[in-house]
Amino acid sequence: MASLDLRSLIIMSGIMGLLLGGVMFFLRLSYPRSIRGLSLWAAAHAWVFLSAVLFAGRGFLPDFVSIVVANLVMLTAVISYHAGVEQFFGRRPAWARWIVLLVLIAPPLYWYALVEPNYNARLILVCLVWACIFLSMAWTIWRQGPENFSTRFTAVVLLIHATVLLLRFFSAWMPLAEEGLLTPTRVQSLYVGSNAVMLLALGMGLILMAGDRLRAEFEHMASHDALTNVLTRRVFLDACEQELARCRRHGRSMALLLLDIDHFKAINDTHGHQMGDRVLVDLVERIASLLRRPDQLARFGGEEFVLLLPETSQDEAVTVAERILAHVADRRDGLPPITVSIGVATNRPDEDQIDTLLARADKALYKAKDEGRNRIALA
Repeated sequence: MASLDLRSLIIMSGIMGLLLGGVMFFLRLSYPRSIRGLSLWAAAHAWVFLSAVLFAGRGFLPDFVSIVVANLVMLTAVISYHAGVEQFFGRRPAWARWIVLLVLIAPPLYWYALVEPNYNARLILVCLVWACIFLSMAWTIWRQGPENFSTRFTAVVLLIHATVLLLRFFSAWMPLAEEGLLTPTRVQSLYVGSNAVMLLALGMGLILMAGDRLRAEFEHMASHDALTNVLTRRVFLDACEQELARCRRHGRSMALLLLDIDHFKAINDTHGHQMGDRVLVDLVERIASLLRRPDQLARFGGEEFVLLLPETSQDEAVTVAERILAHVADRRDGLPPITVSIGVATNRPDEDQIDTLLARADKALYKAKDEGRNRIALA
């Protein structure tokens, strides 16, 4: 069987890149818009395919096209990978910087392709630039991505690819026999083959990252209220059950604060439901600014919220409630004034159900309302 030559390997790697680009394109159409970067990653694989066609055309296409344009197209693909990573993590790509890089690298590529042809000089330049971009991508993914398999896998692939490029960078300085892109030496075959494998692995890693982001968003949607972004009732009750069990094991105290906006219906009737939604969001922001890291806030329905305070005695819970009462009553421009009634309940040694604790907090809340609202009542 005839061996696979480098031209065929380059073409095959380009086709695989094009297929991955198609997958990313259709993922972009089906994924929510909040998952960014997929369009640039899809474009990057399309650029990889185009550059592979141009590289493989060496000897059939003019050198300006198969060398200068092909390298610039491949660099555009690498830039698109990096820009997609920036978008994925909520950063704006520095397009001006990338355009400057393309402009600066074009003249030496032209010189060492057409004026003074030198493959090793081009190799040194391209490998160094690619390695720097891949290292930057790996650092961004490792530092900003969650600690899961997809981000670690993608970062490691980039580190390995950058290492291969740097090894090829140093080998290009050695006094070896004259080489070219399609010269079937062992070093060149390893270089072209490793690039093909690493770009395929990179595409797979990016797809895995997007899938993990999608799953995380679905989990967040299932556990958080869509309007206020606080916990839903089900998730909050699970957290309360765990905290109550911990309190029973270690003899600790916890507190629940049940809050209700006074006369909220009147706000909706007078100012409209959009204003009512703004009031709810503002209320959550005010309460959240007063909480500790372990405290958890949930929306129980309508204008009713509940707050879990771990490691909190009744006196400490009352202090927190008083701060909330005062902070909520402060006027804010563009929003109608509001007050809240708060029922406070702390756990007892004989309580083994969170429903019992919630019932006492609810009873205290109705007591606060019966006594005139805008106040705190204890269970």
